[in-house]
Amino acid sequence: MRLVILEDYDLASEWAAKYIRNRIIQFKPSAERYFTLGLPTGSTPLGCYKKLIEYYKSGDISFKFVKTFNMDEYVGLPRDHPESYHSYMVNKFFHHIDIDPSNTHILDGNAPDLEAECEAFERKITEAGGIDLFVGGIGPDGHIAFNEPGSSLVSRTRVKTLAKDTILANARFFGNDLSKVPTMTLTVGVGTVMDAREVMILITGAHKAFALYKAIEEGVNHMWTVSAFQQHPHTIFVCDEDATLELRVKTVKYFKGLMHVHNKLVDPVHSIKDYNQ
Repeated sequence: MRLVILEDYDLASEWAAKYIRNRIIQFKPSAERYFTLGLPTGSTPLGCYKKLIEYYKSGDISFKFVKTFNMDEYVGLPRDHPESYHSYMVNKFFHHIDIDPSNTHILDGNAPDLEAECEAFERKITEAGGIDLFVGGIGPDGHIAFNEPGSSLVSRTRVKTLAKDTILANARFFGNDLSKVPTMTLTVGVGTVMDAREVMILITGAHKAFALYKAIEEGVNHMWTVSAFQQHPHTIFVCDEDATLELRVKTVKYFKGLMHVHNKLVDPVHSIKDYNQ
């Protein structure tokens, strides 16, 4: 497990974007061999997405041979609703890069058979050859995707009823009208993300500090689902200084002492220009 500590949100977002960029470019994706990326929504990955868009516009990366699978979607929210995760991904990321829409996969919260939709999503991931890099964020209670406290650590993509705290937290996106907040979602499972060849989890802000502490300094616990990734062979936690406030001083010192190693993952930063000459 790696813990990468950057000074602030912007630097953490840039490090994560550089890492994704390098992984895709070094993979050398083609029409015969796609790179498969798992993606989150929410406020945390926005800075990373903005950087990836910059890299695309500067001609340093292409998403032409990339397939994506998103973590979750609300049940019953129209696809074109401004708060749907379909809308989020199109408006915040996909619309600004060269990815083929047929290569983007987001769960359909309006499918007539939700369980069949979840099973089909798992099947599509398998048919794509599995996920090369799954990027995730977490909630203050340590949940990844909508795998809230108490979720099975071997869970698969499924229909999930949201906890009251999550519904209250999401009310701000729906004009603080609780009656408009979806109460159910479709979400990948902890086991689904654990199956990825590599996992990168973005954790920023002091309000996520206790969750980061639970994720890396205490044992694996289904009440803090992000803690499961202690047992993944290739997990990178990328965080800012604020997110480390609950960690022991010696833990922070230990991982900061490894930054010269971790920075070799993003320096040099690769470009498709280097491969097209």
